[in-house]
Amino acid sequence: MATATVTPQSIVKQTKLLINGEFVDAASGKTFETPNPSTGETLAHVAEADKEDVDRAVAAARAAFDDGPWSKMSARERGRLIRKLTDLIRENAKELATLDTLDNGKPIFETSNVDLPLVIDCMDYYSGWADKIEGDTIPVSGDFLNYTLKEPVGVCGQIIPWNFPMLMAAWKLGPALATGCTVVLKPAEQTPLSALRLGELICEAGFPPGVVNILPGFGETAGHAIAAHMDVDKVAFTGSTEVGRLVMETAAKSNLKKVTLELGGKAPNIVLPDANIEDAVKGAVTGIFFNQGEVCCAGSRLFVDDSVHDEFIDKLKNFAETIPQGDPMDENTRIGAQVSQEQLDRILNYIDSGKSEGACVVTGGARNEGAGTGYYVKPTIFTDVRDEMKIAREEIFGPVVSAIKFSEVEDAVKRGNKTNYGLSAAVWTRDIKQAHRIARQIRAGVVWINTYNQFDAASPFGGYKESGIGRELGKFALDNYLQTKSVWVAL
Repeated sequence: MATATVTPQSIVKQTKLLINGEFVDAASGKTFETPNPSTGETLAHVAEADKEDVDRAVAAARAAFDDGPWSKMSARERGRLIRKLTDLIRENAKELATLDTLDNGKPIFETSNVDLPLVIDCMDYYSGWADKIEGDTIPVSGDFLNYTLKEPVGVCGQIIPWNFPMLMAAWKLGPALATGCTVVLKPAEQTPLSALRLGELICEAGFPPGVVNILPGFGETAGHAIAAHMDVDKVAFTGSTEVGRLVMETAAKSNLKKVTLELGGKAPNIVLPDANIEDAVKGAVTGIFFNQGEVCCAGSRLFVDDSVHDEFIDKLKNFAETIPQGDPMDENTRIGAQVSQEQLDRILNYIDSGKSEGACVVTGGARNEGAGTGYYVKPTIFTDVRDEMKIAREEIFGPVVSAIKFSEVEDAVKRGNKTNYGLSAAVWTRDIKQAHRIARQIRAGVVWINTYNQFDAASPFGGYKESGIGRELGKFALDNYLQTKSVWVAL
């Protein structure tokens, strides 16, 4: 699809809040601009939710959960509704992919061939779980029958990040709807458009009013109001560790609502001397340049054995310099624009920090003005990076990788673990015995062996340490939205 055929007027269909099954203006009447990161031009003016809107949405979600048809609907019927929504997403996948590309700046190749297929797979997966959530009968002492019930936690606030707008919404909506919860979902202020279109599809699928409410807005206002609301039973947040702390603190100060957090990362990507170098280079490229590096599990710390370091970096440099960067709507583009001016400035500041601390720029290291007028950063490789450097310690969330030499495997694992984060890691080696041993030693929720960035709706995703609490995906995510009730019967 050529850029010229897509205009905001032709693609943006919804800009209002979804509350209780209706699209409405914000109570304040406020709107905010959402720009196209590839040009800086405004795509649309979107209704800006605030505390009053959150109150209305939570009341609708509470009524749907306590009294509405949702709470009385059979689990099997819930599954059918989720499948109907999945079919509608599938039918409108091209439009949803285009919205995410225009709003986020990521290539249409990725949204069409990665994001939306994973969205559909996720919703399909959880539609099948709806009628398979079961309790247990427990053999207890005495003349008693004891059994457990798995019940939905209630009204759930879900705060979605901007790096994978549709996919992160699916990761949270899927298990919440399968378990019978109701939802107040806040998309990121940078990328609200696909969530609002999803809201239209939710209504079209026949979900009862109030089951899913969608409130574009800002974290300091709408996000805070969701986390603080006394009638929200659980909040799920994906974003930075810094904001995750605020969400958790706010939830604790309100009603001690259940909290799950999927936060930042600083993944070690470890290349051993016996690795297949060509495969490892491709994996390193995927690990750091996919989605413009705006990935929480990005392989931003590249540990390379010193015996293959120079060869590896030379191949990595050559590969990075040939990746097509530019107009995200061009099917050939593989690196698009960063999501915002703020994110662009953040990444460039980290690049300047690396230079000032003595790291060597092998390639990139600057804004890519040749790619277009938007927020483009050249794929950047640093060498001579020391562990204590800012670029090696802090999450950059951009296409910037720090290459670090090592000579002993134990040293690489130890240094790889020397971080506050623990979301993901990777190891490249032909010695599968050693690979399994390293996978056990790495303190991270996901470890890839001879691959990178593999995901499946059935496999759990989440982190150790400051990378989060709880797990997304698989049967594990269902626990985030369930309570366990123990029932005793005297016999």
